[in-house]
Amino acid sequence: MKYILKFIFRLWFKLSGWKTTPSAPNGAGITIAAPHTSNWDFIYALAAAILCDVKIYFSIKDSWCKVPVVGSIIMWLGAIPINRSAGGQGQVALIKEFVERHKDQRVFFLFTPEGTRGPVSKWKTGFYHVAQDCGLPIFLAKVDFINKESGVFHSYELTGDKETDVRAIQESYKRICGKFPKDQYPHYTGPIPSLSDAEAVVMRALYSFKGVATKMDISAKAKLGELSTTMLDFLIEKGILEQTNAPEDKHEPTYRLTFAGRGCLLHLYPTLARS
Repeated sequence: MKYILKFIFRLWFKLSGWKTTPSAPNGAGITIAAPHTSNWDFIYALAAAILCDVKIYFSIKDSWCKVPVVGSIIMWLGAIPINRSAGGQGQVALIKEFVERHKDQRVFFLFTPEGTRGPVSKWKTGFYHVAQDCGLPIFLAKVDFINKESGVFHSYELTGDKETDVRAIQESYKRICGKFPKDQYPHYTGPIPSLSDAEAVVMRALYSFKGVATKMDISAKAKLGELSTTMLDFLIEKGILEQTNAPEDKHEPTYRLTFAGRGCLLHLYPTLARS
């Protein structure tokens, strides 16, 4: 059945102009898929997973798995039955137990942090606690209806600072357009700005610093030779960087990535690590 679905999805994507993201990470990870505004999101996500030879798992109300025929199909697709009466913490514990048992395999356990297809004002962050407790990265997956692209675009390594991590991840999802963008959270702000390879390298170099860095620090890390102030000013204008001291300060100016810049950076590289 897998090969039949793979053929159908490959033909469907070709005819409709959709594509999968360039690469799917290896190993296990906690996968989040956003924005979630339509039932079509799961179909496109499933298609991308099958086309990339990835097995996804997701939690579902246990009563669905007891429905004849339908239940068997759902279980085959990767559903993990969860008794909702266990409460939020109990559900996370069950998911964590499953992930722990399979973390040495290529496991993509899927969460939709919005929790519903309708409008919300915040994310549910159970995915973060599962990833943190299991020592796994968070795979950022998307179904982008403007660019017609589905799949994982980044493997996020946790820093231990939950607020910073979640905010940076959310910023990356502001650049992805759901089927009904007015219903998505966080709100769609448009595609990432057009950036050169050199500008992307500067952003990555700055990300590697814990905090702020001078122009000389960034230049040495990026190995670009002379780093122009014009480039830094352009990135500031785009909201990617910010100068952290006043222009009249007698000391050498320092810079850091804004959260918007971090969000853009997650789209430019499949993974990032601080050194």
